[in-house]
Amino acid sequence: MSDELRRIVAIDDPYLLLREVTTRLADAQQEVTELARLRRRVVQDLHAQGLSYAQIAAKAGLSRGRIHQIRHTGPAPEGAFLGRGSVTVATPLRRDDERGRTVVAVDDVSSGKRLEELARSYGLDVTSEHVPVTGAIDLDRDGLVVVCGPRMSQEMWDTYAQDPVLAWERAEDGPWTVVDRKTGLVHRSGQDSAPARPYDVGYLGRLPRPDGRGTLLAVAGIHTQGSLGVVQLLTNDLNTLWGQVGDQRFSTLVGVEYDPDTSEPLSAELLCPLYRHDEETAV
Repeated sequence: MSDELRRIVAIDDPYLLLREVTTRLADAQQEVTELARLRRRVVQDLHAQGLSYAQIAAKAGLSRGRIHQIRHTGPAPEGAFLGRGSVTVATPLRRDDERGRTVVAVDDVSSGKRLEELARSYGLDVTSEHVPVTGAIDLDRDGLVVVCGPRMSQEMWDTYAQDPVLAWERAEDGPWTVVDRKTGLVHRSGQDSAPARPYDVGYLGRLPRPDGRGTLLAVAGIHTQGSLGVVQLLTNDLNTLWGQVGDQRFSTLVGVEYDPDTSEPLSAELLCPLYRHDEETAV
């Protein structure tokens, strides 16, 4: 019996005991899920290195059937791209100055809900919250996925500024752009071009938290359609993204063609490599 279990068993207050047991069960389930994810990842990595299931089983002291079962069941390793155990998806609130009230953009709601569904499909516990109109948000937490550009939050502006490769900048004629410092290319939304067209640019990156004790996943579009395109890319290609950058710091840009009537992405493709920040080179 662990020390933590002994502590809980010794609680006399039945209501406190019920609360502590419920909390501990939730924590334990998260641990079990993440251990199972890690176990499957190890087997997949060893198999990818050329070892047979029989060889892995022999070295690990397990049966070949058990190794094969681990490889094909349980939570997929790529779910760790979004977080471990639990994630919080934050989307922005906006100020409607004409009506004098706080609103949410439909595209932001769609992006948030689709990210939540994606995370749940990988066995992650999910909560949601909003970035207030002031932009103030506590980024020093584990498992944050923030759908918010630099214009709407000083905290996120400071976070995006940590990217060594991709920079958010205003063009001389006013619209926001994203500049690739590696290539010198300036990426601009089709909405802000002449003639205008249904095309946007989305940003995806894993960036350092302000406290330096972890990272957060940042999603943004020059306009809201860009965020939707990033979410579509994550939904379709998470395994590929995980295989290239794992849980390391990185950033990339996504070109998004969308339906002008619904804002729904028609295609979402990478505009540049996935830049690994620890290497400051493209992978």
